[in-house]
Amino acid sequence: MNEISQLDATPLIEIVVPVRNEVRDLAPSVRRLVGYLRDGFPCLAQVTIADNGSTDGTWTVAQSLAASFPGVVRAVCLDLPGRGRALHAVWSASDADVLAYLDVDLSTGLNALLPLVAPLLSGHSDVAIGTRLARGSRVIRGAKREVISRGYNLLLRVTLGVGFSDAQCGFKALRAAAARELLPLVSDTSWFFDTELLVLAERAGLRIHEVPVDWIDDPDSRVDIVPTVLADLRGICRVGWGLLRGRLKVPSLGGTSGLALGGTSGLAVSPGLAVSPGPAVSRGLAWQLPRFAAIGLASTLAYLVLYLLLRGFMPAQAANLAALLLTAVGNTAANRRVTFGVRGRVGAGRHQFRGLIAFGAGLALTSGALAALHAFGHSGRVIEVAVLVAANLAATLLRFALYRSWVFGTPGGSSPAPVGVISRTTGSTR
Repeated sequence: MNEISQLDATPLIEIVVPVRNEVRDLAPSVRRLVGYLRDGFPCLAQVTIADNGSTDGTWTVAQSLAASFPGVVRAVCLDLPGRGRALHAVWSASDADVLAYLDVDLSTGLNALLPLVAPLLSGHSDVAIGTRLARGSRVIRGAKREVISRGYNLLLRVTLGVGFSDAQCGFKALRAAAARELLPLVSDTSWFFDTELLVLAERAGLRIHEVPVDWIDDPDSRVDIVPTVLADLRGICRVGWGLLRGRLKVPSLGGTSGLALGGTSGLAVSPGLAVSPGPAVSRGLAWQLPRFAAIGLASTLAYLVLYLLLRGFMPAQAANLAALLLTAVGNTAANRRVTFGVRGRVGAGRHQFRGLIAFGAGLALTSGALAALHAFGHSGRVIEVAVLVAANLAATLLRFALYRSWVFGTPGGSSPAPVGVISRTTGSTR
């Protein structure tokens, strides 16, 4: 059951602060936010504390803040946890023109709030996001989170073809009209909610405005990294598969209808994309082998760096899986373009799916090698790395054969079929 404090007026902007067991940070952060809004913020704004499943004193603090700032702060209590669930519930019921949210730790500098909402109020853009990965951002955080963040956003670009730079910064806003169309399509109720919303917004042809932010990592973050990473990977697979199979229907909201490509078995191009012909480039074995080897070397080095970074806080098998998956999608994307001459996004999802199957051989070999190593009682990090290098090299020839005959080509090693070259005409703006 929800408990909501009454407001004096319908706000122009509703800023949601989702919280769960944040009794320590909630009061100082909300007081700081209210002070910022009162000290010259030019728009009427409301702060909504969305408590989702707290088991400490968070809800009591939220009620106290709502009573201390009537007409400015309200409190909503949801029984079930989940940041995505909280945002979905509050945004769906809001009467505001612009809907936003901030993480309770206020890691993102509040001086970016007005640049975040201004393009939405003016009608220039439909969605706005803070980005820690664009030029002009100033970020203070550890190497582990930096690698995970960049790896995740790279994974989104090569698997789902997104154009935005930072999916998970807790600093976003969108126009209410866009929210009404998109929220019913978003399934995730937790941390992947942001990514799913942005992917659907871009596919719908909406303009996404990016704001470089100042961001300082909260050392007391409540995000459990390993389960969150695994949930995000499942979310990427679910959304990508839904789009590929046509089960996830995205409306055209940006004024550009989706186009159907001839000769692609009815595969539809996302709204906001224009198509021009562009055949795949025919390459022979002498061309393909050295490029495949160079990309393989780069992938192996990237894999080792990722593995050693992730191994600092993950078990060996989990670190191996995550590092292998991240390098797998990058390797497939690079070989698709450089080694086998495939251009455009048509078939990219299918190629990535088949590429992951090909990399399953690498996972089986490396996981088996690790299991055997530990079974014999060897646990030194140097030995681990040496065994993993040998296992990766053993899988290379098999992957090349699969790439050439199945992933990108046809039996016998012929070149892939011609595809279209796709150029973005609407969608995210930088």
